[in-house]
Amino acid sequence: MSSNDDPRGITTLISDLAEQASTLVRTEFELLRTEMSEKVGQVRDGAIEIVAGSICLLAALLVLLQALIAALAELGLGPAWASLLVGVVVAIIGVILVRMGTSNMAATNLAPERTQKQLNRDVQTVKEQVR
Repeated sequence: MSSNDDPRGITTLISDLAEQASTLVRTEFELLRTEMSEKVGQVRDGAIEIVAGSICLLAALLVLLQALIAALAELGLGPAWASLLVGVVVAIIGVILVRMGTSNMAATNLAPERTQKQLNRDVQTVKEQVR
């Protein structure tokens, strides 16, 4: 096919390409903005739920720990040793839970995956169109 078969001129083709590229970039940024808003909302909602649940669990945990200390003291361990033992076990559990929560909120879990996939598809489409 010769270049004379196309009724549009080169300037029209370049203009169309620029317009389509501009539209593509705007669309991709809109997708990114939307996805990031969703991710921020997920983090906010998750944080609120964690705080509310933690407050309830803290009250229950304190009562249960007091009961455990009293039970261990009644079994002959003594109040001081019972308190120390329970405190160390609870501290270990707390450290494990904090580490798990931190890894779940890592930046890699919050990346805009759909936008990345769409950008990769767009790059492939542009490469195919240029060939």
